[in-house]
Amino acid sequence: MSEEVLINVGPGETRVAIVEDGRPVELFLERTMEDDLKAKTGRAGHSLIGNIFLGRVQRVLPGMQAAFVEVGLERAGFLGAREARCLCELTGLDEGTLPPISACVQEGQTILVQAVKDPISDKGARLSANVTIPGRLLVLVPNQSGVALSRRIEDEPERERLAALVEEMVERFNPMGVTGEPAGFIVRTAAIGATAEDIAADARQLAEEWRKVRETEKRSTAPCVVFHDLDPVSKTLRDCVSADTSRVLIDCADAFGEAQRYCRRAMPEMLDRIQLFNGPGQLFSLYDVDGEIEAALEPRAELPSGGWITVETTEALTAIDVNSGRYTAATGLEETSVKINLEAVHEIVYQLRLRGTGGLIVIDFIHLNDPANIQKVIDALNEGFAKDRVPTQISGMSEFGLVEMTRKRVREPLDKLLTEPAYPHGRPRRKTCATMANDLLRRIAREAQATPGRPLVARASVEVVDWLERGNPYLVERLRRKVPADISLIGEPAFPRERIDVGIVQ
Repeated sequence: MSEEVLINVGPGETRVAIVEDGRPVELFLERTMEDDLKAKTGRAGHSLIGNIFLGRVQRVLPGMQAAFVEVGLERAGFLGAREARCLCELTGLDEGTLPPISACVQEGQTILVQAVKDPISDKGARLSANVTIPGRLLVLVPNQSGVALSRRIEDEPERERLAALVEEMVERFNPMGVTGEPAGFIVRTAAIGATAEDIAADARQLAEEWRKVRETEKRSTAPCVVFHDLDPVSKTLRDCVSADTSRVLIDCADAFGEAQRYCRRAMPEMLDRIQLFNGPGQLFSLYDVDGEIEAALEPRAELPSGGWITVETTEALTAIDVNSGRYTAATGLEETSVKINLEAVHEIVYQLRLRGTGGLIVIDFIHLNDPANIQKVIDALNEGFAKDRVPTQISGMSEFGLVEMTRKRVREPLDKLLTEPAYPHGRPRRKTCATMANDLLRRIAREAQATPGRPLVARASVEVVDWLERGNPYLVERLRRKVPADISLIGEPAFPRERIDVGIVQ
């Protein structure tokens, strides 16, 4: 499998596409923020995952076995009893028994928490008191002991070798000597093939990061950020780039420089695979990433034989319906159903990864009679998600042809990032003003690159131009600094939200 990583950096968004065998399979998007908003999130980016906050417990709800923690964002974060268990002072509890939330936290208490899920819709960030510091090879788990390994490290001899290396490292020297606290480590997939020296260096760096967190905590007042994860580009290199990655293409010179600095510090073996993209054309045009994004915002996805799948997401779950269309196998109904279902499995895996769909998913396959064929479909589904970075669980097929599965929610799905409900307009969803504004900024940058020095006029709907000029003028300023051309923004009352026109001033 050939894997590439494309990083597109714009004034308002950093977009990352993971490409496998010439087709984008995952998309990550982080929107930049105005400088005075960075204090709320810890860095200029959309995702809060990995940030550590000094929070204040706002409410404790015994009936929900949860607490709401004020962390300085628009909404309080949600802390469940499972994620707060490490704060419990009760002893003698069984491993599988959850303590009462009131035994873990009290209202008004100040605690360290980490964002493990971004705010989604009207829900605040999901928090955990089990804070961790991720590195390239290891993840530091403060105040706990033991060594765990990533489930994606499947080779048993390598698992044993890595476990022995980390355990020996902890025994030989205390990487947490700077704070005197115990610590455990999780070995990441990137550690496959790493030497003892590599692992020890990563552990020391993580211990130093934890020391800084503790120092910041002592001089801070809740609620505030005490640790923020890497910038979007460096975070992509740490979490998405592996030995299987053939190249990383970045279309911004500043981001390319930051990527090189991170590589020299954390992963020098990958330095020669980091490349600056200077054209021709646009980076995402190499594999029609924008076209795949547009298609992923539609509920229907076509299958090679003429069938299709329909993906519909509600608050409770995502339902996927498999349809055979006009396809009929010459050998009979069962063979038709097997072929369509197996094609559907391939497309379902692709669509769920690209869309970032999480939570409960129910798939309505075409009915099968032969147990061997049913097992073939289930095996294909398991095999397809085996390479997924996000944990999944898949059930068997019911007598009605339904398969239930869960995919961990780790980020906001693509449709919620880029669109919003639009029922009065006759469509289920439409692109948000933020999405269209960032499309407009990219279109202006492309036109300026194609016609350097020529003055440009950009026309869009009044609400999109207003979103930029009144709501987020710093994005326009960033664009003007980046683009060596005079730019006029005009709001056209007759333009619908999703119409954009950019051209040379005549």
